[in-house]
Amino acid sequence: MDNLLNKTTITRLIDTADLNITNCTIIDDNCNDNLIENIVAITVTIFFGSIGILGLAGNSLVVIVVALNPGMRSTTNILIINLAVADLLFVIFCIPFTATDFVLNYWPFGNVWCKIVQYIIIVTACASVYTLVLMSLDRFLAVVHPIASMTVRTENHAFLATCIAWLVILILSIPVIIVHGEVPHHLQEDKRVCRILPEVNWPLFQITFFLFSFLIPLTLISVLYICMLVRLWRSSRGSAESRRGRRRVTRLVLVVVGVFAVCWCPLQVILVAKSIGYYPDNPMNIMLQITSHVLAYMNSCVNPILYAFLSDNFRKAFRKIIYCKPRYDPKALGPSTKTTRAASSGDLL
Repeated sequence: MDNLLNKTTITRLIDTADLNITNCTIIDDNCNDNLIENIVAITVTIFFGSIGILGLAGNSLVVIVVALNPGMRSTTNILIINLAVADLLFVIFCIPFTATDFVLNYWPFGNVWCKIVQYIIIVTACASVYTLVLMSLDRFLAVVHPIASMTVRTENHAFLATCIAWLVILILSIPVIIVHGEVPHHLQEDKRVCRILPEVNWPLFQITFFLFSFLIPLTLISVLYICMLVRLWRSSRGSAESRRGRRRVTRLVLVVVGVFAVCWCPLQVILVAKSIGYYPDNPMNIMLQITSHVLAYMNSCVNPILYAFLSDNFRKAFRKIIYCKPRYDPKALGPSTKTTRAASSGDLL
């Protein structure tokens, strides 16, 4: 591999919405290019590989746990499965291709696969954040309108809501296929890179992505949680056990949302600043970009860890799967959601 990092760019980290950062100077002419290339390759392999393995194993375990335990099939847990599936697809289609592109410094997979991968990355990223919106809405109904929402907060309605969300996102993300594609590598004439096409208005595209994939959904979540937490901590409705259940589930969803915001905020801000020309190219900024990139990807593997720490039922179910315990025992994971609405308000996490 030629020495490409001398007075050149990393063309992959985050390209607008599809997470490819372009035109970023890494080192001065006097630096050892081969050493830097080796460090980059090793760092990417270790971090991306670890995130990929943890994300694949953890999210698969979440899906298996809920699928094998009928007593855990509540509205919140159906949404948790949807979030795990979105994270799984993100890990499968984003991490390997971005890591390969990052190490090679060019896109070896062709124009069609460039468009498909970028499309899937955007779809899964949006599916994750809007699943969090649905989870927050579910919590809002359970806490603020526990009785009136009994006929609305059902497993079938939760499944229908996730299907509609996926359909809308799949349709609205179609422009991503159009605006992305292979373009010539600016240093190697025989190589191509996968990025947003030159004729596309990058600032407009990036700001639109920021608004609809981050700022707007998190604003909706914040409003729902403000209303819900005020009611939750002031209300004496229901038994002490049901109130504790609502608070426990609400806390879990709030932590998941908070971790998502923390993981993605640095990257989203950097992308917007980069697209409008307010992010100078220097070694410190490049390190911040790399760190924010890794932090965003980590969000796809951290949720199963949160469930294990914050949910007794998930923790018990995880142990059953890992240690190959006998078939599901309904008494071990609590009563079925079909037997009590108090349980439904707590959602048996």
